[in-house]
Amino acid sequence: MLNKQRRKLIIPFLAPSLILYLVFFVYPTIKGLGLSLYQWSGFKLPVTFIGLENFKDLLKDDNFLVALKNSLFLFFVGGLVIFAVAFVFTSFLTSGIKAKDFFRGIMFFPNVIAPIAVVTIWQFIYNPRFGLLNGLLDVIGLGKFGQSWAAPGRIFPAITVIIAWIAIGYYLVLLLAAADKIPQDIYDAGRVDGANTWQMFWLVTLPMIWDVIGIIMVLWMISALKQFEIAYAFSSTGNVPVEAYTLPIYVVVMGFGMREPIYKLGYASAIGCVLLFIVVILTLLIRRIFKRENLQY
Repeated sequence: MLNKQRRKLIIPFLAPSLILYLVFFVYPTIKGLGLSLYQWSGFKLPVTFIGLENFKDLLKDDNFLVALKNSLFLFFVGGLVIFAVAFVFTSFLTSGIKAKDFFRGIMFFPNVIAPIAVVTIWQFIYNPRFGLLNGLLDVIGLGKFGQSWAAPGRIFPAITVIIAWIAIGYYLVLLLAAADKIPQDIYDAGRVDGANTWQMFWLVTLPMIWDVIGIIMVLWMISALKQFEIAYAFSSTGNVPVEAYTLPIYVVVMGFGMREPIYKLGYASAIGCVLLFIVVILTLLIRRIFKRENLQY
């Protein structure tokens, strides 16, 4: 009887969110999966059923392979840099230092700047003639290493640095929020046993926030694979070079075009389906890796 009453109370509260989820996520996803099997410009008939031809063409599409490589590079290499730095700062800021909130705010600051402003700043830093990076190398006597940091062969690693610079503070705040929930008595016991700051992080902090790290990894994976605005804005001409393509950018390119219209909506939907498939697979894999019994404290 009690369960029935709870169910009647819960349903009205869940119904609006469920309806929005079905209308704005489930239905477009199913529609996109279906559209990927067709050849369609998006504006006029006929809509031609071609089965899996769009997916077969992706395997032969060099631009798609570049976009896929860049998205995975951002996730794996960018993630390695982001979490390595975030873990170091988490260890440092959980060691009991003063002005913890100040340092946390400084690290988070790039997240409150508009992406266009961030890109503008870094375009100045990367500028080969009067940029800050080459100027700094000249000052310290390493001017011979100066170069065009955003040249076609290096443009995506340069973009990855920008994204990492922004993301480090965000994931650091999440890690610190999880670490703040660990009772101080556990840290005090570790210090009594003679553990140093690094040992405290690896043996106390990291095991205690392991499940949170799994969630953060999923958030980063989704953020990396749907990265669009930084890579798009980095091209001041509005025509993104192929070397800077990510999967979301290539969806827009094939669906609508940049300066020249393309309007291959069926093909763009196939790219979106591949992106969705990668997200689902990586999410399941990350959740499996970080799955374990919850620690009670």
